[in-house]
Amino acid sequence: MTVAARIGPLLPARLVGALAAAVYPRFEPELARLADFCPADCDTALDVGGWYGPWSRRLAGRARRVIAVEPVPHLAHALDAATPGNVRVVQAAATDHSGTAPLWLPHDDRAARGDRGVSSLVRRDIHARALDVPCLPLDALGLRGTARVDFVKIDVDGNELPVLRGAAKLLARDHPALLVELEARIQPTAPVVDLLAGHGYRGWVLPGRSWIPLDTFDLATHQATTAHVVRRGLLRRVLPFRGPRYVNSVLFLAEGRRPGVRALRNRAGAGPSPPGHP
Repeated sequence: MTVAARIGPLLPARLVGALAAAVYPRFEPELARLADFCPADCDTALDVGGWYGPWSRRLAGRARRVIAVEPVPHLAHALDAATPGNVRVVQAAATDHSGTAPLWLPHDDRAARGDRGVSSLVRRDIHARALDVPCLPLDALGLRGTARVDFVKIDVDGNELPVLRGAAKLLARDHPALLVELEARIQPTAPVVDLLAGHGYRGWVLPGRSWIPLDTFDLATHQATTAHVVRRGLLRRVLPFRGPRYVNSVLFLAEGRRPGVRALRNRAGAGPSPPGHP
């Protein structure tokens, strides 16, 4: 267990949330580059796998409305208490069906709190116990009519494909920008990339200062050669250090759009912008 994982449960949830919001742009530089892909007139943003809310807090300052989907009960309550008024928290796990499902927690999570942020509907070797939680597809959030989703962040530790399958109508209707955590050590990444290609999306990654197309970057090889970075834990990874960062977030934009160009939402019915235009 990392130092952050040991200390986190001992601190007030509001303080942990504030600290996470402060340090996460160093841990995930994509968060510091939000303006590259989330439009300034963002109507609705979804934070799927909200944890302590570093993304929800930052998105609340850019979007008219944020919906945070978080299955761990005490984390959902902490999010609800500590985020701005335009953030709605849904205590559930996003997937491709409604009902209940076991949420798997790691071996060292004795209190079943989920503080480490590695709980998942997909069991792997780090998991030991399960907590039954409600689950639902993103298409069942009731976002109809004038509600337009412009951005979705997904961090669900291996359950990405069911989450995206459960958002098929949303993707077809709004073509939101998507930031999806993909790790080859947890699940093959090709099925997610292929599914989104079928929806007209192209992937981008940020290994340095500039965004580059995913199809020119070997994500699996990069993650295998930088896997030692993961073992540093959150605190050590946000401190300055020399060497490559571990890239596990992939930005997907509708074909013809590019990150770093002034982010504009898709107008209803207009579809993606032509190549060379924001």
